[in-house]
Amino acid sequence: MAIGFTTSSAFGSRAIRPDKSLSRSSKPKVHLATFGDGYEQRLPDGINSIKQVFNVSFGTRTKEEIDDIVGYFDSLKGVTAFNFTIPDSNQTSDVGSLTAGETTVKVVCDDFSTSYDYGDFYSCSAKFRRVYEA
Repeated sequence: MAIGFTTSSAFGSRAIRPDKSLSRSSKPKVHLATFGDGYEQRLPDGINSIKQVFNVSFGTRTKEEIDDIVGYFDSLKGVTAFNFTIPDSNQTSDVGSLTAGETTVKVVCDDFSTSYDYGDFYSCSAKFRRVYEA
Protein backbone atom coordinates (compact mmCIF):
# COMPACT_ATOMS: atom_id res chain seq x y z
CA MET A 1 0.00 0.00 0.00
CA ALA A 2 1.24 3.44 -0.80
CA ILE A 3 0.98 6.22 1.75
CA GLY A 4 -2.69 6.94 2.44
CA PHE A 5 -5.81 4.88 3.08
CA THR A 6 -8.49 2.93 1.21
CA THR A 7 -12.17 3.82 1.44
CA SER A 8 -14.79 1.15 2.09
CA SER A 9 -16.68 -0.59 -0.70
CA ALA A 10 -19.64 1.79 -0.25
CA PHE A 11 -17.34 4.48 -1.66
CA GLY A 12 -15.84 2.41 -4.46
CA SER A 13 -12.89 1.01 -2.46
CA ARG A 14 -10.64 3.72 -3.82
CA ALA A 15 -7.07 4.30 -2.63
CA ILE A 16 -6.69 7.86 -1.35
CA ARG A 17 -3.29 9.52 -1.15
CA PRO A 18 -2.91 12.74 0.85
CA ASP A 19 -0.98 15.74 -0.46
CA LYS A 20 2.75 15.82 0.21
CA SER A 21 2.28 18.24 3.10
CA LEU A 22 1.35 15.37 5.48
CA SER A 23 2.54 16.19 9.01
CA ARG A 24 2.62 14.33 12.31
CA SER A 25 2.74 15.80 15.80
CA SER A 26 3.58 13.68 18.82
CA LYS A 27 3.11 14.42 22.50
CA PRO A 28 4.12 11.99 25.26
CA LYS A 29 1.62 11.47 28.09
CA VAL A 30 3.57 11.62 31.34
CA HIS A 31 2.78 11.33 35.05
CA LEU A 32 4.75 14.15 36.64
CA ALA A 33 5.43 14.68 40.31
CA THR A 34 7.18 17.94 41.22
CA PHE A 35 8.62 18.81 44.59
CA GLY A 36 9.32 22.13 46.29
CA ASP A 37 13.08 21.93 45.83
CA GLY A 38 12.78 21.67 42.01
CA TYR A 39 13.16 17.89 41.96
CA GLU A 40 10.71 16.01 39.72
CA GLN A 41 9.85 12.44 38.80
CA ARG A 42 8.40 11.40 35.45
CA LEU A 43 6.74 8.16 34.34
CA PRO A 44 5.08 7.30 31.01
CA ASP A 45 1.27 7.18 31.29
CA GLY A 46 0.29 3.73 30.03
CA ILE A 47 1.67 1.33 27.44
CA ASN A 48 1.05 3.55 24.41
CA SER A 49 2.02 6.84 25.99
CA ILE A 50 2.69 8.93 22.89
CA LYS A 51 -0.31 10.76 21.45
CA GLN A 52 0.04 11.21 17.67
CA VAL A 53 -2.00 13.43 15.36
CA PHE A 54 -1.62 13.48 11.56
CA ASN A 55 -2.63 16.59 9.62
CA VAL A 56 -3.55 15.65 6.08
CA SER A 57 -4.88 17.59 3.13
CA PHE A 58 -6.42 16.67 -0.18
CA GLY A 59 -6.07 19.78 -2.30
CA THR A 60 -7.74 20.90 -5.52
CA ARG A 61 -9.35 17.60 -6.45
CA THR A 62 -12.49 16.87 -8.36
CA LYS A 63 -15.83 17.31 -6.65
CA GLU A 64 -16.50 13.56 -6.93
CA GLU A 65 -13.24 12.58 -5.19
CA ILE A 66 -13.71 15.07 -2.34
CA ASP A 67 -17.35 14.00 -1.97
CA ASP A 68 -16.17 10.38 -1.62
CA ILE A 69 -13.50 11.32 0.95
CA VAL A 70 -15.90 13.44 3.02
CA GLY A 71 -18.65 10.83 2.69
CA TYR A 72 -16.23 8.18 3.96
CA PHE A 73 -15.29 10.34 6.97
CA ASP A 74 -18.99 11.04 7.63
CA SER A 75 -19.76 7.30 7.55
CA LEU A 76 -17.10 6.63 10.21
CA LYS A 77 -18.77 9.19 12.52
CA GLY A 78 -15.45 9.96 14.25
CA VAL A 79 -15.53 6.66 16.16
CA THR A 80 -14.63 3.92 13.68
CA ALA A 81 -10.90 3.39 13.19
CA PHE A 82 -9.31 2.72 9.81
CA ASN A 83 -5.84 1.85 8.57
CA PHE A 84 -3.56 4.70 7.50
CA THR A 85 -0.19 4.02 5.89
CA ILE A 86 2.53 6.53 6.77
CA PRO A 87 6.20 6.99 5.91
CA ASP A 88 8.51 5.19 8.35
CA SER A 89 12.24 5.17 7.67
CA ASN A 90 12.70 2.55 10.41
CA GLN A 91 10.68 0.02 8.36
CA THR A 92 13.41 -1.48 6.17
CA SER A 93 12.12 -4.87 5.05
CA ASP A 94 8.91 -6.27 3.63
CA VAL A 95 6.70 -7.72 6.37
CA GLY A 96 3.41 -9.09 5.10
CA SER A 97 1.72 -6.25 3.24
CA LEU A 98 4.12 -3.58 4.50
CA THR A 99 6.73 -2.18 2.17
CA ALA A 100 10.12 -0.70 3.00
CA GLY A 101 9.85 2.83 4.37
CA GLU A 102 6.16 2.59 5.31
CA THR A 103 4.08 1.37 8.24
CA THR A 104 0.33 1.15 8.84
CA VAL A 105 -1.34 2.56 11.96
CA LYS A 106 -4.96 2.71 13.16
CA VAL A 107 -6.50 6.18 13.19
CA VAL A 108 -9.84 7.91 13.67
CA CYS A 109 -10.89 11.06 11.86
CA ASP A 110 -12.94 13.27 14.15
CA ASP A 111 -12.02 16.63 12.63
CA PHE A 112 -12.26 17.48 8.90
CA SER A 113 -13.35 20.36 6.69
CA THR A 114 -14.10 21.04 3.03
CA SER A 115 -13.29 24.12 0.98
CA TYR A 116 -14.88 24.87 -2.35
CA ASP A 117 -11.96 26.14 -4.43
CA TYR A 118 -13.42 26.90 -7.85
CA GLY A 119 -15.81 25.28 -10.27
CA ASP A 120 -15.89 21.53 -9.69
CA PHE A 121 -12.60 21.48 -7.72
CA TYR A 122 -12.72 21.14 -3.95
CA SER A 123 -10.22 20.57 -1.14
CA CYS A 124 -10.42 18.79 2.19
CA SER A 125 -8.24 18.93 5.28
CA ALA A 126 -8.44 16.50 8.18
CA LYS A 127 -6.83 15.48 11.44
CA PHE A 128 -6.26 11.79 12.06
CA ARG A 129 -5.72 10.74 15.66
CA ARG A 130 -3.79 7.52 16.22
CA VAL A 131 -5.60 4.91 18.30
CA TYR A 132 -4.36 1.65 19.76
CA GLU A 133 -6.83 -1.19 19.31
CA ALA A 134 -7.02 -4.63 17.78
